[in-house]
Amino acid sequence: RRFARLDPLLRWLALDGFGFHEGYFNWPHYADGGRVPAAIRGYGQRAFDQGLGRSLWFVCGADPDYIISAIRRFPMMRRDDVWSGIGLACTYAGGAEKGEIEGLRLAAGSSWMHLAQGSAFAAAARLRAGNISAQTELSCQALCRLSADEAAGICDQTLANLGPDDGVPAYETWRHLVRERMMANEAVNDLPHSRGQFAGSVEAPLRFGGQWLVGRKAPPPVTSVRRR
Repeated sequence: RRFARLDPLLRWLALDGFGFHEGYFNWPHYADGGRVPAAIRGYGQRAFDQGLGRSLWFVCGADPDYIISAIRRFPMMRRDDVWSGIGLACTYAGGAEKGEIEGLRLAAGSSWMHLAQGSAFAAAARLRAGNISAQTELSCQALCRLSADEAAGICDQTLANLGPDDGVPAYETWRHLVRERMMANEAVNDLPHSRGQFAGSVEAPLRFGGQWLVGRKAPPPVTSVRRR
């Protein structure tokens, strides 16, 4: 009941925060990648994993090798959300060099757009607070292939066109739209990750409750974003 009274869009951050708490203070309990609190159901499990991913950045001391090893213990269906949390923590908190961050993007493989989405959310949070750092810019360039200002702009633009929950939580739709924009920008730039299964495509599946829904067409790729 308390959860239902929270902000309809951002209430999932409560479970994200719970995931961070559990990962940071009880990591041995979750290290095998097989546990989720029994009381959490549906999309809440994904929000929990996003917070768990954020905690990994600190538990692993921002060390890419430890992070990659930890994520590989998780089932494939949970890794996207864990990578998203890594992208947010990396961009917001910092602590890694450019080569290490680029190595994470490569290691994420087909989950790279989740890593980039987390990075964009961190850039938006930093920009809103007025404390963009050199690490924020570095991480956005490495993970999103965009400046911090451009990555944050994508979050604002997709949020402006967001409707209410419609079978899928609006929060996840927002994250999905950000990922679509990242994929569109990647395809245009013809970077290594845009080849293969993502070449020429700006659609991505949207997962909710164990089902996959076809994503919507993404807007044109970002070239520049002017913020007021």
